[in-house]
Amino acid sequence: MKTIQNTIEIISEQGILPLYFNTDENISIEVLRSLYRTGIRAVEYTNRGSQALSNFKKMVAVRNAEMPEMLLGIGTIKNLDQAKEFQAIGADFFVSPGFVPEVSDFLKSKEILYCPGCMTPTEIIAAENAGIKLIKLFPGNILSPEFLSSIKDIFPSLYFMTTGGVESNYTNINSWFTAGASAVGMGSQLISKKRMQDGDFTLIENEVKKAIEIVQIIKNEKKAVV
Repeated sequence: MKTIQNTIEIISEQGILPLYFNTDENISIEVLRSLYRTGIRAVEYTNRGSQALSNFKKMVAVRNAEMPEMLLGIGTIKNLDQAKEFQAIGADFFVSPGFVPEVSDFLKSKEILYCPGCMTPTEIIAAENAGIKLIKLFPGNILSPEFLSSIKDIFPSLYFMTTGGVESNYTNINSWFTAGASAVGMGSQLISKKRMQDGDFTLIENEVKKAIEIVQIIKNEKKAVV
């Protein structure tokens, strides 16, 4: 049985959370299969278009049939109605660009992970007081690793994931993990619109594998230091 803590641990162990959206359900499904082949076991599908709900429903069915270990989360959740719709069709976790208290309360009652976007200490405190365990720092390119390192000690019980502007290279990813991030969310750097439209799923797999390797190198280096 999945728990909130178990979901956080899977995302943290993975170190990266791939995120994407495509209007075409077949492309959406093929990207999901590609990610699964790389070893990814948690994915965020973003609620960015009118097709998102129906696509996600099909993706859940394929996931259940072919890749039962995969956690399929939904992102860009901005209100309670959206949360209820996606919870009803089997979303494993939820991500928002901001903190939505009613979404937090609803998902907490269902014992489902909710990861809200926060940009200030005030927002992080509000989320923490609501029982949130994993915070999405968004947008990461505006906040910077220095922001996380300066506030991390104030929130010792929280996990942090940064999304927005994370680059697929050692220097950038390492700067976030050094600052205290447990994971980084990565979208177009790995799963660009062009790669999806060209059907270049092999290139997507290769780019994701490179990111996974970078994260593993960083984690091993940090273990060696400890």
